[in-house]
Amino acid sequence: MASVSIIYSRKCKKTMDAVTWIDDDWIEGNPPILGPMTQSTWLGSLVFDGARRIDGKYPDLDLHCERLIKSSESMGLKSPKSASEILDICMEGCLRFDSDKDLYIKPLMWAEDGIGIIAPDPDSTKLAVCIFPAPLPEGGMSACLSSYIRPMENAAPTDAKAAALYANTGRAVREAKAKGYDNCVICDHEGYVAEFTVANLFMVKNKIVYTPKPTGTFLVGITRNRVIKLLEKLGIEVIESKIKPEDLIEADEIFCSGNYVKLRKIIKYENKSFKNTPIFDLAYKAYWDWMKTI
Repeated sequence: MASVSIIYSRKCKKTMDAVTWIDDDWIEGNPPILGPMTQSTWLGSLVFDGARRIDGKYPDLDLHCERLIKSSESMGLKSPKSASEILDICMEGCLRFDSDKDLYIKPLMWAEDGIGIIAPDPDSTKLAVCIFPAPLPEGGMSACLSSYIRPMENAAPTDAKAAALYANTGRAVREAKAKGYDNCVICDHEGYVAEFTVANLFMVKNKIVYTPKPTGTFLVGITRNRVIKLLEKLGIEVIESKIKPEDLIEADEIFCSGNYVKLRKIIKYENKSFKNTPIFDLAYKAYWDWMKTI
């Protein structure tokens, strides 16, 4: 693709403005950078990651850039930039926004061409970085149990943040919203809780925090790992274990972690409401206190 020097002014849906880096240029709006013959458009090999600028801070941005490269390798792509170079691009783009704007930072990679069409050609890998204003969601959310499940690692690229995985996620979200819930819990193929659709899950019982044991069906989130460390630093026990759906009904608290929401409490799961969330409150405060130090 030739270097793009135009300003494409169409604005991204649900955002005030957006900028995208590609081929050493910054483009405003929602540029048409993938075509109908692009291998990843056609056959789903695109990967991405998500990071944030919050209150002028960039929590774990370096780790998100590193994970993007790991995801690309899992999908047969080859990053044209190092993690540190991607980080520099992200930081440069953020300077184009007012300093008080909370931002979503989305680097992504895809293959332009294929090897025999089906497999992506790693040498055709393209990189873009899209950045747009995105205030953190406020308040808690409701959730139900989904009828959909997470795929096994031998059936889908579950070790990558691959766009292809979000087709199933979208089905689960549509089902949950049709029932009147904000989100849903998805189980693995054995019937154990895996995660929320786009966030890792934590459950509290008797002041002990439980989170699903990694089984290869979901990404072990960067924010998840950060939250676990902060909770343990507070002296709160965190146990990775197999969680049954019925365990959630008996929980004292449920909350989630993910880059987009950071930490968010569940105020209703199925027919059960949660009013007091002392452990979540501690985790939330600990995360924001940590972020002030970076």
